[in-house]
Amino acid sequence: MILTADYHTHTPYSHGKNTVAENVAAAVEKGLKEVAITDHGFSHLALGIHRREMPAFMAECRAAEQQYGIRVLRGIEANVLGIRGKADLKESDFENFDVYLCGYHVAARYVLPSDWFMNFLGNVFTAHLKFPKTKALIKRNTLSYIRTIQNNPIDILTHLNFQCVCDTLEVAKCAADYGTYIELNSKKVHLSDEQLMEIVDKTSARFVVDSDAHTASRVGDTALVQQQLSRLNFPMDRIDNIDGRLPNFRFTEFKKHL
Repeated sequence: MILTADYHTHTPYSHGKNTVAENVAAAVEKGLKEVAITDHGFSHLALGIHRREMPAFMAECRAAEQQYGIRVLRGIEANVLGIRGKADLKESDFENFDVYLCGYHVAARYVLPSDWFMNFLGNVFTAHLKFPKTKALIKRNTLSYIRTIQNNPIDILTHLNFQCVCDTLEVAKCAADYGTYIELNSKKVHLSDEQLMEIVDKTSARFVVDSDAHTASRVGDTALVQQQLSRLNFPMDRIDNIDGRLPNFRFTEFKKHL
């Protein structure tokens, strides 16, 4: 498996350690055809990029693209904000971005009081304090994921099921229906072997492999994913950013019709 593009990297605009240019230089060293800079979304309470920083962010991406001769996508890793299916981006933000990632993060600005109680506290208790995973919590998390995919032109769902336990099969069915990729995240384990193969066997969902790099040295790193896939009879043709392939992103098509 040779990575063609890495669509999930962070910089100091959220909580990455290296600059846009340093991430891009690392991507060039790894032989990637393109790389996305995807800092945390505006609704992340502690680590999100701010709208006032967007001109500088865009300028750095353009400058790195010119300097290194590789396509640099301006991206964001937005937040699942609760059961209404809200995410970080407004339509007025769309022109600033080339690729739209979204995932669950604990410290986000949720929409409803019930989101704070269930999506925040419920997931903190189960993920960190080892409370039982209730059916109500799983149902709410699943609906939050599904409605977010339905309501927003998301390209990649990041680290599905990480600290937000859900019915991964139902979420993957929705992702397949709407053309949203499921990320195979090489920074953190988020799907069990059984969950991953169930998605493969029972849906038409497609995948991308991403590093979720928070340092330039990890840009293009696929080791954790390769370790998992080596145990499985995984159809590698379902991954669209390896071996010379590039994905067809939903967000790009969506913006053509605005």
